[in-house]
Amino acid sequence: MALTRITRLALVFGSSMAILGLMMASVDPEVQYSVDEIMNEPENFQDRKVFVRGVVSPDSMDHADMSFILDGISHEILVDFADTPIPDGFDEGRTIAVRGNLDLQNGVWIIDSYEIQTGCPSKYES
Repeated sequence: MALTRITRLALVFGSSMAILGLMMASVDPEVQYSVDEIMNEPENFQDRKVFVRGVVSPDSMDHADMSFILDGISHEILVDFADTPIPDGFDEGRTIAVRGNLDLQNGVWIIDSYEIQTGCPSKYES
């Protein structure tokens, strides 16, 4: 039995929509927050995975403790990178993104990172 052109187009369109729907349902969107958004109400993010962007504070890199400070506009947060490799392009004063768990330790909010991302410097330089 031969399918008409309209039937074939409807079948292709329906299949495409079904595949798109499955893709959208299986992807969990990850929101990237700024340091200030996290630190305005850190209790809302406590003991959760966060994806946060900020600027590595100058002179904050502590290789002994494996930590650095991530600056926002009006807040800062300590990042523990003991279990995270430092990527190429990482430097103090650069904007980076950190994935990790936000914890309160001894009265200090800390991101225990498991991934650090940097942008390509040549992309931003002219």
